[in-house]
Amino acid sequence: MAMTTVGAKPPLTPEQLQSVRETLRSPRRLKTEVLAGLVVALALIPEAIAFSIIAGVDPRIGLFAAFTMAVTISFVGGRPAMISAATGAVALVIAPLVKSHGIDYFIAAVILAGIFQVILGLSGVAKLMRFIPRSVMVGFVNALAILIFMSQVPELLGVPWMVYPLAVIGLVIVFGLPKLTKAVPAPLVAIVFLTLITVVASIVVPTVGDKGELPNSLPSLFIPNVPFSLETLQVIFPFALAMAFVGLLESLMTAKLVDDVTDTHSNKARESWGQGVANIVTGFFGGMGGCAMIGQTMINVKASGARTRISTFLAGVFLLILVVTLGDIVSVIPMAALVAVMIFVSVATFDWHSIHPSTLARMPKSETIVMVSTVIVVVATHNLAIGVGVGVLVAMVLFARRVAHLVTVELHLATIDGVETATYVVDGELFFASSNDLFSQFDYALDPENVVIDMHASHLWDASTIAALDAVTEKYRRHGKHVTITGLNEASILMRERLSGKLGAGH
Repeated sequence: MAMTTVGAKPPLTPEQLQSVRETLRSPRRLKTEVLAGLVVALALIPEAIAFSIIAGVDPRIGLFAAFTMAVTISFVGGRPAMISAATGAVALVIAPLVKSHGIDYFIAAVILAGIFQVILGLSGVAKLMRFIPRSVMVGFVNALAILIFMSQVPELLGVPWMVYPLAVIGLVIVFGLPKLTKAVPAPLVAIVFLTLITVVASIVVPTVGDKGELPNSLPSLFIPNVPFSLETLQVIFPFALAMAFVGLLESLMTAKLVDDVTDTHSNKARESWGQGVANIVTGFFGGMGGCAMIGQTMINVKASGARTRISTFLAGVFLLILVVTLGDIVSVIPMAALVAVMIFVSVATFDWHSIHPSTLARMPKSETIVMVSTVIVVVATHNLAIGVGVGVLVAMVLFARRVAHLVTVELHLATIDGVETATYVVDGELFFASSNDLFSQFDYALDPENVVIDMHASHLWDASTIAALDAVTEKYRRHGKHVTITGLNEASILMRERLSGKLGAGH
């Protein structure tokens, strides 16, 4: 006899797990969010300092950006649990401006980039995500995992030998502890345990404090001292536009990845303009701007199990508290602990299934080429935006090449009303790639005087196809033969009426 538990609550759906209200009602889930925020904050500190160095600015600018970005995006963002802060991609894009014009122009560019992102977000730029193929997404994820791992290699070169056993102990904790218990995030245990070992045993190894001086005051309002003129706009415009596009692309790609990991949906349009608002706020507090951070987001979502905006908000708050009031304690955290955490994130992020021999054997070669090209370009340039752009371009070319060969032309000879007629049946989608071969599919010299081109199984998509049909009819005319085109659907008829005979010989 089956028994049911009276009054038992059904398990929460993935969407409900993102609810701040539901989480505040559950001490267990709230603890997960709080601890996740703490782990992310600890991981953000050396990253923010490192990105500040890349950009050529004071470490405080990167740390303040991490605080303001995380706190602001926790309210206005469209993807709960995603972490936004100062990033390497943004630092690389905007670093030349710091060298050439100084910090004030740099901050002005950050604010302008935020304005661009708000405009792009409200205009629906997030809808362009539908044009990014799955193979590009897989390449993006795998390249990101490789970059995360590569970024840790310098921390393991030219260092005291004790760094290596400490890193190994950290790896054992982050990989092994979740198999025993998930009550406390394994990355937090690794950071605390290794810090205690190095302090108690007085082990001299590189620490967070070696990365740069931590701030001892809160961020304050900052108005960039630049002329409000066209000349200023000409200087900062290209940097701001590049930052806006790179930031949005990385943020939207990261949001899609978190959607897959958590089996939930996010509001990409809100995330787009939310990133802009966060960068505007960050700029006015003297921060270097940023976007979504895949590594810290994976620590938050995958390693720590966070699902709501609470963890994102607390990551920013804890970071500020740690660097301003507990800077002396944070500065003694060994880099070996954070290296272990980031290597774990790298391994967890990589899509190992995508390179399994059975997967590669089943996958179309074009899909594999797109994935591999995305990975190679991202790793070679250290720029996710360029890699994704190349991946999409390769996917488009391979798709056009594949579709171009799906068009067939069949010839039927018959006598209709006593007139010998050649009927060509064209089957397939006709556009610039497939229509280029159309001209050579007809026997202009040997066909009878009456020719019918039946298009009922095809569609005309662009001017290249109209030009190809014009060339076919013109060549038949020069051979003294009459051509009739039949079977066009309404859209194709309208396009042909609008363009036929008006494209010129050059088309």
